[in-house]
Amino acid sequence: MTDKPDPDKLKGPSTELRTGPGGLTMRELHEKVKKSHLRDQAAGKARNQLAQPQNRWQRFVRYVWDKKKG
Repeated sequence: MTDKPDPDKLKGPSTELRTGPGGLTMRELHEKVKKSHLRDQAAGKARNQLAQPQNRWQRFVRYVWDKKKG
């Protein structure tokens, strides 16, 4: 098997084409976005676990209240 060089580390005139915003390579940018997405998902799950589910009465009152406003 031949070892292929990492395309992010290649030298040449097309190096600018492989960089994204802030001078990051597309691979680095992808990893940062991936980590950010996982962090946001974890924060969302924690926030939703603390919220108590609404019962039927609360849903009904919210429905009626929203109808009166609109």
